Amino acid sequence: MAVHFFHTSDWHLGQFFYNHSRQYEHEQFLTWLLEQIKQKQPNALLIAGDIFDVINPASAAQKQLYQFLADAHELAPHMQTLMIAGNHDSGYRIEQVEPLLEKYNARTVGVIRWNEDKTLDLDRLLQPIYDVDKNIVAWCLSLPFLRSAEITGFNEHTSNSQNAISYLHQQLISEAKKRKTDDQALILMSHAHMQGGETSDSERPIIIGNEEALSTTLFDEVIDYVALGHLHKPQKVQHSHIRYSGSPIPLSFSEINYKHQVVEVTIDPTKPAESQLQFEALHIPRSIQLHRIRGELNEVFAQLKALKSGKIDSIDQREYIDIEYHTDTPPQPNLRQQFEDVLPKERYRLVKISRQYKNNELQNNAAKIQLEPPTPEKLFEQIWQNKGYTQDDAVLKDFQTLIQEARHSIEDKNSI
Repeated sequence: MAVHFFHTSDWHLGQFFYNHSRQYEHEQFLTWLLEQIKQKQPNALLIAGDIFDVINPASAAQKQLYQFLADAHELAPHMQTLMIAGNHDSGYRIEQVEPLLEKYNARTVGVIRWNEDKTLDLDRLLQPIYDVDKNIVAWCLSLPFLRSAEITGFNEHTSNSQNAISYLHQQLISEAKKRKTDDQALILMSHAHMQGGETSDSERPIIIGNEEALSTTLFDEVIDYVALGHLHKPQKVQHSHIRYSGSPIPLSFSEINYKHQVVEVTIDPTKPAESQLQFEALHIPRSIQLHRIRGELNEVFAQLKALKSGKIDSIDQREYIDIEYHTDTPPQPNLRQQFEDVLPKERYRLVKISRQYKNNELQNNAAKIQLEPPTPEKLFEQIWQNKGYTQDDAVLKDFQTLIQEARHSIEDKNSI
């Protein structure tokens, strides 16, 4: 029996891009995805983590997800939506709404749970996928982001993160082998950084124990497809059946050339081995363009003037501009305004300006000068360093979470 499903990940609902909301862009993606679901009628939709951008998402971001699930269920009542928590998500939070999710034929795995006898709760991690006639056509081994506190110290096999990760995969795959029949596929969905994966500068590093990236040797040959989340670039990892779907929208300027996609997968274990697995990249239209302008000042001005003109009424739909100009002289105090004056009116958002030294020695002795207004994070870092404290990534992440919560609190009040 064949199983037909969509693989997507890293939606980051609720993200702010240089203090600009991405809600419109996410709405456009979800509308496009609903149309794909309507046309293709898959058995399942897999969302491989980082559903939200922060652990305490704003009500608007949560509404986007739940409205999508309702709309998808109406278009394809038989389709199951299977989700796992990523490192940006709160696993406990996304599991709290299980009664709501059940109404839309959706399930989520947020955390690893253990039984009283210190064995894994494998039933929660091993999800059946059904066809329209309610026959099991596949099993989805669902592994959320593996936090050390949730997987270590339970028995002799979980003394440290590396041992626990190996033990967890072995137990889960072993149980899946027992349950599957010859005509059922095995799919493993995981949110992790795999060795050999290509990263962008928008991904928060995942470090488990002393190892940052996991090996694909964790995946037994019996697994037909590995649906990965965390890295934002669509890519295979060593084998064609081990894939990151990537994020649906660019989450930083370093992702400007990514071909954002949802992976459409069909697995038919009854066919010959060479034709059992088929997949196709469904390319996601980009609703708002990003532009990176580079060069000496005269070149930058020329490139800005050459940009397409035409008013875009809503500021939330205007295109993003990142400028890096090359010079060894100090910036003029009104340089930002000069850039703004050259840009075609009411079409673009100039969100980032930096200076690149032409002289390599100067470049090595000084960081890029940022002309955009300082963000709360940058101010916090400056104060922290001025106090004589060393850089602490954990403290910075906690501060970023507070900033997001404050921003979302203001949004929620404004929406009342």
